[in-house]
Order: sequence, then C-alpha cells, then structure tokens
Amino acid sequence: MENCPHCQQKHTPRNKEEIKSLKNRLNRINGQISGISKMIEENRYCSDILTQIAAVENALQQVGYIILKEHMESCVIDDLKNNDLSSLEESIELMKKLK
Repeated sequence: MENCPHCQQKHTPRNKEEIKSLKNRLNRINGQISGISKMIEENRYCSDILTQIAAVENALQQVGYIILKEHMESCVIDDLKNNDLSSLEESIELMKKLK
C-alpha cells in the first residue's frame, strides 16, 4: 500500500498501548455523540443536550492534548536534536488551535 505523498507519517511510531488508549477514548466519544443524537431525536431538554455537547468537546480536547504532548516528547525533541525548528514552530500553531 502506497502512502499519500501529502500525508506525513509520525517519525516515532506509537506503541500498541498508546494506540489502544487513544482508540478507546475516541470510541467513548463516538458513543457520547450517538447519545446526543438520540437525545435530540427524543426531544430532550436543551440544557441536558448542551451539557453532553460540552462533555464531548472536553473529551476530544483531552485527546488533542495527549497527542500534542506525545508530539512534543517525540517528534519535536528528535527534530531539535537535528537543529530543525520546524516542528517546534508547528507545535506552537497547534497549541493555538487546541485553545
């Protein structure tokens, strides 16, 4: 299978435990989103739906922080050892996106 030339691959592969943990978190988020959809179909109270939306946003943001931390501890450090500042600059921009 050939990789897309525009897609980047992680320099340091994630181990099986990291992948499993991230996938579990994302599966829980998917479940929460399905629950929100069901709440809307059931015409549930707005406040209850908004509370669940906030929970999903928080959970997804936590996944982002985990991946950013992993990025800084692996890719950024590796690049800095090679006097390459590009991934550090990229990380600063990514932090802004995560709020």
